Amino acid sequence: MRQNGSLGNIANVIVCGLSVFAVGALMFLVSRRKAAVGRVEFRIFLGLYALSLPFQLLTTGSLLEQGSTALTVLTAIHAGIVAALFWMLVGNALISFQLVDDGTMASVVPFSILALAFFAATTYISLDVAFSFTAAFGPSNPPDALASIPLFVLTSIWPGAATIIYFVLMTYVVLRILNEIRPLWYYVLAFVLFVLAQLAWFLLGKVVCRGSSSRIDGSFIATILETASVGILYLAWRSITEESWDDPYMNDYPY
Repeated sequence: MRQNGSLGNIANVIVCGLSVFAVGALMFLVSRRKAAVGRVEFRIFLGLYALSLPFQLLTTGSLLEQGSTALTVLTAIHAGIVAALFWMLVGNALISFQLVDDGTMASVVPFSILALAFFAATTYISLDVAFSFTAAFGPSNPPDALASIPLFVLTSIWPGAATIIYFVLMTYVVLRILNEIRPLWYYVLAFVLFVLAQLAWFLLGKVVCRGSSSRIDGSFIATILETASVGILYLAWRSITEESWDDPYMNDYPY
C-alpha cells in the first residue's frame, strides 16, 4: 500500500499508537481495584492486547516489504498473540465463576500456560505453512496461497468461537449469579463493537483503500472499534466487581 513516499497505512499507525496508551490507562485503572475479582487475569489480558497492537501495526501498516521474511515472521507471531488473547478472554470469563481463587498460582499458572500453548501452536503452524518446515499443516494448494485448515481454525474460527463462549458465560454470571441486568448491556455493546470491527476488517478494507488512493484501508476503523470494545469490557468488569474490600456495593453478591 505504501506509495508516493507515504508512510504506509498512516491512519492505522496513529490509531494503534493511541490505542496502546488507552489500554495502558485501563491497566492502571484495573490495578487500582485491589479487591476486584479477576484483577490480575484481566490486567494480563489487557497487557497482551496492548502487545498485539505494535505487531498489528507492523503487519498491516505497510511498513515492511510484502513477502519479506521479516513480515512473515512478525505475522506468525501476531497470529499467535491473537490466538492466546482470545483464550485469555475465555479464561477471564471462567475466572468470574471463582472455581479457584483469582490472582493465585492456582488461577494464574493454568491461565498463562494455556495462553502460551495457544501462542506456540499458532505461531509454529503459521511459520510451518509459510516456510514449509514440514508437510503436517499443508502444503497449500497452490503453495503460494499459504492456506491451512489448522491455521484457519486458530486464526479465524477460534476468535469468533471464543467471543461467543465469553459472551454466553458472562451472560450467565450477570443474570444468574449476580441477578443483575445493567452490566449485561456493557457486554452486549462490547460484542456488537467486536462484530462491527470484524466487518470493518473484511468489508471496508477495499472500499476505503480505493477511496483514499491506496493510502489507507479499513484497518484503522477496525482497530478503533476493537479498542472501544476492550474499553467497554473494562466498564463491564468494573460494574460487577468491587473496588476495595470494604466497598458496600457488592455486599449482596455471592462473590
